[in-house]
Amino acid sequence: MALDPDDPRTPSQQIAATLRAEIKTGKFSPGEKLPSQHDLVERFSVARETIKAALRKLQEERLIVTRQGSGTFVRANTERPVGLRPHVERAFEATNVTIDFAGFSGETLYNAIQETLDKVRIGRLTPESIRVRVLISDMTAPMAIPCRAEDQADDPDVRARARRITDRSIHAVTDAVQELADLGLVKTATTEVRVHKAAPLFKLFIINEQEAFFGFYPVVEHTVNIDGKPVAIYDAMGKDAILFPFTPSDEDTSNDALYVEQARAWFDSMWGTISREYTS
Repeated sequence: MALDPDDPRTPSQQIAATLRAEIKTGKFSPGEKLPSQHDLVERFSVARETIKAALRKLQEERLIVTRQGSGTFVRANTERPVGLRPHVERAFEATNVTIDFAGFSGETLYNAIQETLDKVRIGRLTPESIRVRVLISDMTAPMAIPCRAEDQADDPDVRARARRITDRSIHAVTDAVQELADLGLVKTATTEVRVHKAAPLFKLFIINEQEAFFGFYPVVEHTVNIDGKPVAIYDAMGKDAILFPFTPSDEDTSNDALYVEQARAWFDSMWGTISREYTS
């Protein structure tokens, strides 16, 4: 692609404008990896320093991030909220994959990783190890939600319904991850699950200890069927939780790196203190 010699902007400014437009129009999606500097040099027929200057401009505008040894990526929070799956898939390009999830039932976790695990199964992604840790609310104990809407009282039947949803999701995640090890597609694959007695108010993903995604659960009233009877309950609605990304970069001056650090510390503190092993 030839630059316009009559354009009053410098070559690096022209290149930055081209890449900016491609990011803004969706040619490169949030979280997607940009072409390498070598590829950009060939595309624009300029020196590497010119490409570096263009990329610095986009970094200053918080449109892209660079990660040492990984490349340059479109910043996830150029569009909020974000879809989690592209970030999960990119994480599985690493040799050792870790995913920590804290939330309600684990249903969101399974939906986020199932397509990526399918790509491991067919050989398109080839990590050597996968470790998933899940931290969820203990539905055997009374808590603020879920509860009956009429009087906000605890109802064991309401919690039992939530427990069944949790069991399905946790078994789906555990079985899908373990299958990869059983088939010899990865050297090790583990899923560990622990429960705690705090109400499910938010969901948190920590991916490869480098990125965090956080969203609040809206508390909503809806009617469910329990033992053949309609029951109005207050519940945490996972599908309505908007995820916000925290993705530090080598040049980042925001609080993203601090947030990821604190999210990891919070998760580990819960994991090692007031949680216990989950049993179905």
